[in-house]
Amino acid sequence: MARRFGVAGSAQAGVGLPPVVAHVPTQEKVVFITIDDGWVHDADAARILLDERVPVSLFLLPGAASYDTGYFTRLVDEGRASVENHTVNHPDLTTLDAVGKDAEVCGAGEQLAATFGREPKLLRPPYGAVNDEVRAAAKACGVRALVTWTYDFTTWGETRRLRS
Repeated sequence: MARRFGVAGSAQAGVGLPPVVAHVPTQEKVVFITIDDGWVHDADAARILLDERVPVSLFLLPGAASYDTGYFTRLVDEGRASVENHTVNHPDLTTLDAVGKDAEVCGAGEQLAATFGREPKLLRPPYGAVNDEVRAAAKACGVRALVTWTYDFTTWGETRRLRS
């Protein structure tokens, strides 16, 4: 059965650019778990993810992953985790020029690949800030899709996403 990703934007805008995915339509009861930034390295959370073999996407900042790389390496090697891109410094990408976007997205991808042995294919744009220039920069850095969110359980509510 083919599944179609929920894509933001009009059908004409951004043709050929990676999609912005906020949800995946499905009849199944599923939750997609992501960990953003990577500053908190909770041993209990890691144990639950590993013991229960819970799939998780780790949208990491290279600096946050670097002070305890083993925490994330263990999740990847022993669990069902993938390391994905969340930029180098967590800026609103829509406010940067092309060089800045490249440094943030490609730079994080290169650093994460050097650490974890795999180039990230997904980008979680900080603050959910996306426009076609961000999508074009992401594509140039090898990103296949930009992943935003619907709910933020740190605030227990719908999350306002920036759009330009």
